[in-house]
Amino acid sequence: MRGLMYVLTVVSVIGLAFWAYRENYTTQTALDDAQELQIQIGEARDRLAMLRAEWAYLNRPDRLRDLADLNFERLQLLPLRPDQFGRIEQVAYPPIDGIVIDNIVEVSNQEGF
Repeated sequence: MRGLMYVLTVVSVIGLAFWAYRENYTTQTALDDAQELQIQIGEARDRLAMLRAEWAYLNRPDRLRDLADLNFERLQLLPLRPDQFGRIEQVAYPPIDGIVIDNIVEVSNQEGF
């Protein structure tokens, strides 16, 4: 009986050692993958920051003004005049047919102010 217990104990220790060895390699692989993803995320953020900086540089008002002046004739642009601007009252908003607002709830608290 003791011999059987020793054999079972040795077999279970070997099995657990094999399982721990496999889990260790699986964990190391997962950590390597996570580190690679972190590197890729950092590179993507760097590229995004560079693209945002380039976009801001290309959309400088003085540069766009110079480009508009250079291509004024070719693009058939018209000069801006004060009468081209309107007031907010002149904006034609779409009708609000079919929208019924029921149960209006007052959310401001005038007592606290």
